[in-house]
This record gives sequence, structure tokens and C-alpha cells, in this order.
Amino acid sequence: MKVRRNKKQVPSFRKLLKTSKVKLENKLKNKQHKQQSTLKKYRKEQRKLRQAVKDAVSKKPIPLEDPKRRRPVKRIEKEEEEEEEALPLDMMDEDDLQLMKDLGQRASFLTRDLSSSEPVHVKKRKHEHIIDKYEKIPRTLQTAPEKELIHLLPIKDKSGIIPQTREKPDTDSNKDEEDQEEEMELEEEIIEDPIPEMTREEHLIERKKKLQEKKLHIATLASAILSDPESNVKKLKELRSMLMEQDPDVAVTVRKLVVVSLMELFKDITPSYKIRPLTEAEKSTKIRKETQKLREFEEGLVSQYKFYLENLEQMVKDWKQRKLKKSNVVSLKAYKGLAEVAVKSLCELLVTLPHFNFHNNIIVLIVPLMNDTSKSISEMCCEAVKKLFKQDKLGQASLGVVKVISGFVKGRNYEVRPEMLKTFLCLRIKEVEVKKDTEDINKPKKFMTFKEKRKTLSRMQRKWKKAEEKLERELREAEASESTEKKLKLHTETLNMVFVTYFRILKKSQRSPLLPAVLEGLAKFAHLINVEFFDDLLVVLHTLIESGDLSYQESLHCVQTAFHILSGQGDVLNIDPMKFYTHLYKTLFKLHAGATNDSVEIVLQCLDVMLTKRRKQVSQQRALAFIKRLCTLALQVLPNSSIGILATTRILMHTFPKTDLLLDNESQGSGVFLPELDEPEYCNAQNTALWELHALRRHYHPIVQRFAAHLMAGAPSEGSEALKPELSRRSAVELFETYSMAAMTFNPPVESSNPKKKDKLLQGDSFLNEDLNELVKRHCSEVAIESPLDFTKYLKTSLRHKNEESVSGLPC
Repeated sequence: MKVRRNKKQVPSFRKLLKTSKVKLENKLKNKQHKQQSTLKKYRKEQRKLRQAVKDAVSKKPIPLEDPKRRRPVKRIEKEEEEEEEALPLDMMDEDDLQLMKDLGQRASFLTRDLSSSEPVHVKKRKHEHIIDKYEKIPRTLQTAPEKELIHLLPIKDKSGIIPQTREKPDTDSNKDEEDQEEEMELEEEIIEDPIPEMTREEHLIERKKKLQEKKLHIATLASAILSDPESNVKKLKELRSMLMEQDPDVAVTVRKLVVVSLMELFKDITPSYKIRPLTEAEKSTKIRKETQKLREFEEGLVSQYKFYLENLEQMVKDWKQRKLKKSNVVSLKAYKGLAEVAVKSLCELLVTLPHFNFHNNIIVLIVPLMNDTSKSISEMCCEAVKKLFKQDKLGQASLGVVKVISGFVKGRNYEVRPEMLKTFLCLRIKEVEVKKDTEDINKPKKFMTFKEKRKTLSRMQRKWKKAEEKLERELREAEASESTEKKLKLHTETLNMVFVTYFRILKKSQRSPLLPAVLEGLAKFAHLINVEFFDDLLVVLHTLIESGDLSYQESLHCVQTAFHILSGQGDVLNIDPMKFYTHLYKTLFKLHAGATNDSVEIVLQCLDVMLTKRRKQVSQQRALAFIKRLCTLALQVLPNSSIGILATTRILMHTFPKTDLLLDNESQGSGVFLPELDEPEYCNAQNTALWELHALRRHYHPIVQRFAAHLMAGAPSEGSEALKPELSRRSAVELFETYSMAAMTFNPPVESSNPKKKDKLLQGDSFLNEDLNELVKRHCSEVAIESPLDFTKYLKTSLRHKNEESVSGLPC
């Protein structure tokens, strides 16, 4: 007989166990919910009963009114409203509602004392004892809550399955009781043992101990984050929470340490790319565990970085507003120290993380601080921006900073510190996009098609060509560098913003303290200005020079800018800059050794642009006049300035070989040299000689002597009078900086003379002659006698002696 098998699959024991566990949990939840609801109902009933007892005891019973007697309408309405508010009738059944109405018709229901348990019509005793009255009040039932049961695995026996349960230990109540007892004990201890006052030494030791503990905690968190950033990214939040340190003894120090630690951590763990928010499609797609872990790390990092920047911003704002907070943990004096650390961290992040998120927010924070009244903070921010400009190869970050600075300067109506505009000088812009009719810049290279290869190349050549093209593609992908076109576009936009700022200042505020920085910037970037602006800009520069409102250094910047314009794209313009030559020639003697020679560097740069680079447009008369004036100027300036000027003279003598006639005493042509004339073309410099070189040859500085001797010999490149390579290969500006006397020392140092030591050293009176020594002693021993001075006596004797001498000298 075949046994019929059940087709339905029997569930496994594990599955049964799993389902039973879920059911038990649900049952337990339902049971707990029922217990809570019953307890709530019981408490509500007890509360209502107690309230009713209080009302019955406190209020006097109101007698029933005569039904024939009418009540006022207002009172009726008021009572009806009270009844409506007292009883929610819509929540009662119809039978209960009817019962309440019937009871309301009876007098006993309204006048009865609820606290008594006697019949209604029994007379009350006049002198009822207070204890008896208290005893009649109903007691509250203290029902202990049912203990929770833990359902264990069942036991299977012959009789069947025996369920196993166990009471859940009441740990929470025990804990609460223990906590209460501990709190009571602590309060008693506090009351019994007041805190003794600490001395200054003890307080310092305690503070040092606390600070050491905080440092160890910060170091532990930081090392954990650095060891595994992806797993421990949540510890950034714990470390950032220490920025709210409330212990007044160590609050300021701990906050500073946390700010610096977080800054270094973000510099180390931040990826080299910008993290963008995920789209909805990306969030919904299934990904691997590694990818999910990376996403969580990136989200946590970005959020903590954002909160950290907000904390730094708040520190700066607190210092600016100078308002104490409610906690009063940090004093007003400590706000500046915290703000300086915060600004330093912001500057460091600005420079090191230009590619990461919120970089524009950091720029917006830093730029206004460049114009801060605090010199230290302003210099810190300006140096950070300069550093960013110098290291920014692409130009994206530089463009963002320049835009914010330009808008800030315009918003302040050009009343800002000149250092803000001087940061533009550090921009790495050497070329910009120029409109061309030719093909686009950096056109991508085209590879040969298969047909072209087949026509022109052999089989082996085609094979080599294919391998070469593959290698080029791989190199291009591996390099992943930005295209030159994008770089030029960013540089062009940046320079446009810079020139807009410069031209606005030239147009609106020509007497502004920003003018030197503007002129210096124009001098540096003048070769990149569009040709359309050249004529107007030269007119403005000449007007500024002629106005006389500029300082000497500012006028030199104007001259330098004008010649930078003409040396670049301005070569095509037919402009004679003779007025700028005249101005420089006329003002050279404003340099002297009585003041710092800071302007000499600009003068040397101007001479290089005006004479050396424009040699074809410079006449011989002009070159001779400048060489003569430069040699005269070398006599009255500091040694490093003299070296730079003589180096420029050497370059001019090589550039214009016919100027060697100044080394000859014979005059050339007619006329007399007019050194006081301000026109270099008409001063007849060919009729003079460089006699200043003879004086400079006896200069106390050895390098000046060497240059003077070299020029007197005609500036030869070979021979005994030729210069050494370390002098001949350097430019005039480099020599000026190398031999600078800014440190108030000679460069090179002066050799000390060692005189020969004598065998015997004379001391005291032995230096004097014996007769002189006796005469001194005699005069010192004599008593001073006051006598009238008679100069005529001595005058007569001296005249008589002179006459006798003249008579004896006559011939017989």
C-alpha cells in the first residue's frame, strides 16, 4: 500500500523559530501596550475621583430652586455652556445619557456629599471628627504592574511541547533607585564638604593636568581618523564638538588646538577632486559595498568640512562684533587670538585645497579681511592670496579671487588698502587670447585614416603608425592636462577684470593712495593691453606726470607703463615718446645717498626698456646724454645703486659702440656741454668726457672700483680689465639687489687691518715728556688766584716782537 506523501513542504526548524520569535515579539508589544493603556485609564479615573471629592468638600450644597420660579435667561445659557464644556456628550452612549438625565432630576444627586457612604436621607452629625471624615475618603489602589516575561525555547516531552518563560529582571527600576541614592549621597557630600579654595600654584597645576588630558584626547581622535579615514569619519564630529569646550580654564587653548588639528586633518584626508551631490537616479541604483562605503565617507567629509568652515566664520564674527555670549566662557580679549587662529586656518585651506568644495565660500570670507584694520590679519590674508596666485597654474581659483576683490573695491568706493591691489602683481599671466583670423589655438591632432595609410604607407609602416597612434592616445589620456585654449580663456577673463579695476581708479580717483599700485600693475601687464586703449592710456599717463600731484616713484611707474605699452603691441603705432625720455632725464638727480634708494630699481628697469630694448629708435645724442648723466649720478648714491648704474652704463656702451668717444678728451663737433639743460637731444653731450670714472676708481667699495676701471678701459670682454663672470652675467637689477645695504652692513665685508704688536706697552705718565710732566705737576700744585685778565699786555709784547723780527730781516 502506497503511502501518500504530503506535497506541501514542511518548514525548517530555523524558519519556525524565526516566525515564532516574531510572533512572540508582537505579543509582547501588544501586552505592554495593554498594560500601559489600563494604567492610564486607572490614573485618569483616580484623578477625576479626587477632583470630585475636593469639589464636594469645598463647595456648599446648592438648594433646589422652585420650578415655578423663573431663572434669568443669561444664567440658564451660562449653565448650559458649562455643562457642554464639562461633559463631552457626543462620546457617551444613549443609555448612559438617559441615566444621567434621570439622576439629574433627583435632589439627592446634586446635594449629596460624595465623601460619605451613608444613605442619602440620614442626617449629618454636627460635630463630626476630622479623622473619621478623612477615613471616609476613598483610597487609591496601588496596583503593582505585571512583570514582563521572557519567552524561552520550548521543551518537547512525551506529553507534548512545554513552553518555557522567565521573568524579566527589573533592572531599570533598580538602576533608578541606585542613581537616586548616589545623587542623594553626592548632595550630602557636597553639603557636608565644601570645595576648598585653591591657591594660584594649585590652580595652574590643575589647569596643566586638564590641558594634557584634552591634548591626549585630540591626538587619539586625530590618529584614529588618519589611520582609517573611511571608517572613522564620524570621529570628525566628536573632534569638532570640542570647539564648544565649556571649561573656562582651558576653553581658549583647547579650541585653538582643535581648529589647527582639524585643519591639518582636512588637508591630509581630503581627496584631490571635488565631491558633487548624488542625483536621484544614482541614489536609487544598487551598488557594491565598497562604493557605498566610499559614498558615505564623502558625504560625511563634506558635511563636517562645511560645519567646520561655519565654526571658523562664527569665530571671526564674534571677534568683529565684540559681544560676550551667555556662557561667558571666552573673554573679549581671547576673541582676537581665536580669530587669528581661525583666519590662519582659512588661509591655509584657501591655498592647499583650491580644488575642493566650498573654496568660493572661503574666498568670500578672506577677501574682506584683506582690508581689515588689524595689520597682522590683513597681511596674513594678502600673503595667502599672493601664494594662491603664484601656484595657480590653470587660473580657475585666481579668477574667483580677482572677481571678489574687484567687486569689493568697487563696493567700498575705492577706499581700501593698497596691498589688496598689489596682490594682482603675483598673477601668473604671460599671454592672453588674441583675436586671430587663423585656425583655433591648440587644434587637436588628426590621425590618418585607413585609406590614407593604405595609399601612402607600406604594410610595415602602417603597423608602426598604428602602434605610435595608440601610444599617443594613451599618453594624452594619462596626462589629463587642461587644454591651452581653456587656460588662455581663463587668463583673458582674469586680466579683463584686473584692467577694469585699474581703469576705474585712473578715471575716478586719480589722487587715491591706490594709484601707485595701479601704475605698478599697469607697468607689469601693459604688454597685454588691447591696442585700442593705447592712445587714451598714454594721454592719461602724460597728464598724470604733468599734473605734479604724483610722487617721484609714481611718476617713474607712469614712464615704465608707457614704455611697456610701446615695447609690445605698440610697436606698430607711430608714437614719439620724447616727453617721457625728457621727464626721466630731468628727474634722475632726485636720487641721492641721503635717502633710501628704493626707486633706483624702477629707474634701472625704465632705462632697460627705454634705451636697450628700443635701440633702433634711440639716437646717438640721446644715448650719450644718458650715459654722462648716469656716471654723474653714480657719485651721489649708495654703493649698491652705483653698481647697478655702472652695470647699466656698461650695457649702453655695448649697445651703442660709438659712445666710446666719451672716454677721449678731444671734443667732437661744435658747442659746449650744457649739463643743466633738461633736453637730452640738445645738451651737446659729445663735447664732454666721463671724468667721474676717475673719482669712482678711488671709491671705498671694491666692486664700484672694479666697474669704474672696467669702463675706463672701454668695457672690454677679454683681458685684464674684463669683469669676472659673476659680475658680467648678472643684470643691473640683480647686482643692485645682491649688494644691497638693507641689513646695514657692507657687502662684501671690509677687511679688518691688523697692526704690528709693540714689545713694550707704555702706560700712564710714561707717554709724556719729563719736562712737560714737571710743568703739569707744578701748575696743579699752585693755588688758584683770581686775577683780572689783561689781553692788551700780551698783545703789545707780541707786536713788539714782530717789529724786531721785521727790522732784523732788512738788508744793511
